[in-house]
Amino acid sequence: MALIGYARVSTVGQSLENQIEQLKEYGCTKIFQEKQSGAKSDRQALHEALEYLREGDKLIVTKIDRLARSVKDLHNIASDLSEKGIGLVFLKEQIDFSTAAGKLMFTMLGAIGEFERDLINERTSEGRERAKKQGKHMGRPSQDKKKLQQALKLCSERETNGLSVNDIAKTTGVPRSTIYAELKKIKG
Repeated sequence: MALIGYARVSTVGQSLENQIEQLKEYGCTKIFQEKQSGAKSDRQALHEALEYLREGDKLIVTKIDRLARSVKDLHNIASDLSEKGIGLVFLKEQIDFSTAAGKLMFTMLGAIGEFERDLINERTSEGRERAKKQGKHMGRPSQDKKKLQQALKLCSERETNGLSVNDIAKTTGVPRSTIYAELKKIKG
């Protein structure tokens, strides 16, 4: 029986060190690691870890959300491992999926996590709708109209002033994307 670790962070700027340390302390002999969003299903290191595991082995993960972002994905992975005779352990939640109590806790915590994400999404949507009804601007702040007019004027005079759109953006403080979008509107 081998203890195989899987460590994941969502972005390149995050560190895997803490997870790797915990997995080594638990006794993992091999650790697969990656910097990839949990929402993606095509995670290379996870795929390699799942292929590497053999009957009797255990996949060790520091937290449930490191393995997957939805209850459905968690259940699919856990069921596939169980069918192959491979255990699954989550260190933070102290869940060993090879036990009945572990399976129950796993299901409950996964459902609670998904419920929390759904509540956050609902509250965010409600707040956005409330702000719109109150006439509040959503998204990026609009550009200063005087600066935008100056930028467009400089663009129309590019043949004589020799300025590039980059130069105009730096001079006026209006982003290039805004300048191009406004020019596109004018050209129709």
